[in-house]
Amino acid sequence: MSQKDPCQKQACEIQKCLQVNNYMESKCETVLQEMRKCCARYPKGRSICCSGFEKEEREREKTHRPAHQKV
Repeated sequence: MSQKDPCQKQACEIQKCLQVNNYMESKCETVLQEMRKCCARYPKGRSICCSGFEKEEREREKTHRPAHQKV
């Protein structure tokens, strides 16, 4: 039996919020932040629901590095 995704509840809350608010992400910042917090609590790859947030974090790290550190 597989384990329940630890951030599934937050992912569902995001979907509900987006539906209620006509998919305007700005109206769902609170639930998005809760998802980010949940994802930060677990090792990468532990929550499939976090895969998009992990990618977002990698992209943010790439764009915020000083020029001399870019690969």
